Amino acid sequence: MDRKAFDAAVIGGGLAGWIAAIELARAGKSVILLEKSNRMGGRARTAAKNGVLLNLGGHALYRGGELHALLQEWGVPIEGGPPSSKISAIWSNRVFPMPASPVKLLASRLLSWSSKGELVRLLLKLGRTEPDTPENASLRDWAEKEVRDPMVRHIFYALCRTATYTQDPDRQLAGPVLRQVRRSLKDGVLYLNGGWQTIVDRLEKMGAAAGVRAMCGKAVRAIEQTNGAVSRVVCADGEAFELAYVISTLPPADTCRLISNAEHTSLYHWTKEARPSMAACLDLGLKRLPVPGRDIAIGLDQPVFFSNHSAGAKLSRHDTIVVHLVKYNGPGESDPKADERLLEQTMSLLHPGWEQEVAVRQYLPNMPVVHDYMHLGRTNRFPGPAVPDIQGLYVAGDWASHGEMLADAAAASARRAAQRVLAELDRPSAEPVYAAGTPEGQRPHDISKGGA
Repeated sequence: MDRKAFDAAVIGGGLAGWIAAIELARAGKSVILLEKSNRMGGRARTAAKNGVLLNLGGHALYRGGELHALLQEWGVPIEGGPPSSKISAIWSNRVFPMPASPVKLLASRLLSWSSKGELVRLLLKLGRTEPDTPENASLRDWAEKEVRDPMVRHIFYALCRTATYTQDPDRQLAGPVLRQVRRSLKDGVLYLNGGWQTIVDRLEKMGAAAGVRAMCGKAVRAIEQTNGAVSRVVCADGEAFELAYVISTLPPADTCRLISNAEHTSLYHWTKEARPSMAACLDLGLKRLPVPGRDIAIGLDQPVFFSNHSAGAKLSRHDTIVVHLVKYNGPGESDPKADERLLEQTMSLLHPGWEQEVAVRQYLPNMPVVHDYMHLGRTNRFPGPAVPDIQGLYVAGDWASHGEMLADAAAASARRAAQRVLAELDRPSAEPVYAAGTPEGQRPHDISKGGA
């Protein structure tokens, strides 16, 4: 059975999907949002286990980021607090105070006096200015040139991993990573009371109030085309919706599978060039923290990170302490059992006897952080929002970045896609539709560049 009651469909009920759908609905357009699972939220879901709230791995809201700005603009309450300032470093299986302040820097046994001076200069440079980087410089290229001291370089790479949740210095573009580190140092992050599900729930209520028709358990089987333009969305249960505009917030490979002859489209090339960032995540609800005050630890010679999220946010109905450990995996590095052992060993190093305090445990061996990030080898540095080869098809999500990262990329790309759809829907019907490939100067937007 076909339905024709909607101006546009949004596929995916995560942050990007809800933001795109709300943008369209608030502009007076009829929107249907289709989510394949039985619950909204995607990777922003929060699980409740014995009164303890666990995100799907570690989540932090960047206060200087696009998502935070959007939530403030829309009046969405943001309740929570910053992480603890008590930071440790892990080096050679030992725990040291992290030189995160001038006093700790002077007292640190990790660094020589000359190294301390270089670290101060590096942090000042990262925190106050926008570092100049060649367009195609990798993060390692930049670090090897700009940071002479090996230990300072270890600290720098650890800061980059923590800020971007990604371990790939040989392929990550230096410019976006340095901007993210600067944002982290300058504005900091928030951990959210109740977990990230609180954002999803508030967006869902806003969407319902704006008129978004949302359907859970509604997997999409195909996005059909007629003469190179979107004409219909077909669901796995056979229900179909005739419409001319679709925003897919799925990973590029999943969207690609919905398109007939996708191998001839830009979407296929984006999929082939994508480098997903993956992590092994261990989340624990503890009756107490064995070493009080040891709230954050950054691995310098191992790509691991520990954080006591309860030091900044309320994540249980009682006094259970929620902590998060992560191992950032480079491409092809996942070994679920070995990664779990490393995270357990890290916990034992930081908090001996933690095993006796566990109330809740969650291990996610292969958690997607983002489905792509800005890296060397991308033919189109800024994929989306339009798929140039298919009129009416737009993409959004953490992978469709134009320089943003993580949830900020999801939010920014969702707004870009929605704004492009609105521009098409509001164009006078007599105005001609410009096909992809029309020479620049003869069309209102260059969709090959994905501009908003």
